[in-house]
Amino acid sequence: MAGKNYFALLLLGVLWLGGCATGKTTVVLLPDPDGQVGEIEVSNKDGTRKINQAGYAVSVSSGKAPQPAVKMSEKEIRSIFASALAAEPAPPARYILYFFWDSVELTADSRASIKEIITEIEKRASTDIDVIGHTDRSGTDEFNMALSRRRAQRVRDLLVAEGIAPEAIRVAFHGEGSPLIPTADNVPEPRNRRVEVIVR
Repeated sequence: MAGKNYFALLLLGVLWLGGCATGKTTVVLLPDPDGQVGEIEVSNKDGTRKINQAGYAVSVSSGKAPQPAVKMSEKEIRSIFASALAAEPAPPARYILYFFWDSVELTADSRASIKEIITEIEKRASTDIDVIGHTDRSGTDEFNMALSRRRAQRVRDLLVAEGIAPEAIRVAFHGEGSPLIPTADNVPEPRNRRVEVIVR
């Protein structure tokens, strides 16, 4: 089987339905967390079937070509793939924290979001946290790179002060290189003065 840009649930081997072994593999294509739908091919030596619509499934048995894709209801998907769905990790939680101009001081709303981030980290027992610093385009490239590093480090320190293990946090910084809101050079933009926190 080969695929690209897809979020699929794949149940391999024997699928037990109603207490009887069907001896087949079933693949169903679901949208990505952002709603995009990719494409997947189900192949064996006897043939190939392509799926490019959400909720469609292909079944294949040994010695037979894959069957035509059929639409599955959400209820069927939840029932047949219950264990696979339960094993899927939750999508990453993303937060954006904003800063005052030329500063590592968080805005009041963003400062209040730290507790929400801590709660999410603890709920997931996460050891996979990215903290990524950014600036707007006012100032020089060198200054902004250093400022974005200090902003990311500031958020990392706040998380550690709340009990998050330092080794669970990766710090990165991009200066003015990855604006949320594209602007011309030397244009102040509050929404670009930020740190992004991704909790997996």
